[in-house]
This record gives sequence, structure tokens and C-alpha cells, in this order.
Amino acid sequence: MQREARLRKGSEFNSVYEEGTVIHGPFFVLRARPNDLGHPRWGFAVGKRLLRKATARNRVRRRLREAARQSGVTGSMDLVLTARRSAIDASFADLVKAIRKAARRAGLETTEARR
Repeated sequence: MQREARLRKGSEFNSVYEEGTVIHGPFFVLRARPNDLGHPRWGFAVGKRLLRKATARNRVRRRLREAARQSGVTGSMDLVLTARRSAIDASFADLVKAIRKAARRAGLETTEARR
């Protein structure tokens, strides 16, 4: 995922947490907040309470990031995906499908990802 498409600063995450709309899903909680950039920016959170080892947390984060990229979400929003325990063992196709569904509920459009 390119640098412009990611939330990187703590203040960016905080603004989404404080002002964003919350959408619950089976594998994650999606928080969405409009931005003025014309494209979505993604942030991913996997807590220590969920997985103690950093390598395991990073693996879940990488899977979520790739699923978000392949979901084809378009629109002008800042999005934060916070993983739930069920995301650890979820299939990749289920993650992509859940992200598309949550994005539609947030008012975003989804298209098939380009390969």
C-alpha cells in the first residue's frame, strides 16, 4: 500500500477514533471519517491483548492491509480497521468480503481490484 494511502501519525488515528462512524463486523471494527483527499487512507490496529507476539500481530496486520487493497474500496475517507480475535483464523476471501460489506455500510463504493 502506497504511503499516501495510509494513516501514519497517531493524531490521524485519534481523529478517526474520536470523530468517525463505527461499523462492527465479524473480523474487525471499522471506523470511518470523511477526508478531503479524494482517496481512502487506511490504518490498521491489532492490539497486544489479541496477540502477545509482535510477529503474530504483524502477520494479521499484513493480511488486513492486503485484503483492504484487494477490496477495491474507493471514496474519500480515512478508515481504521481494528482486528478482532476471529480475524486471526479467517480465510483471506472472508476478510476481503467483510471489508467490502463494511465499506458499503460506511457509504463507500467498492470495485473489483486491478491486478
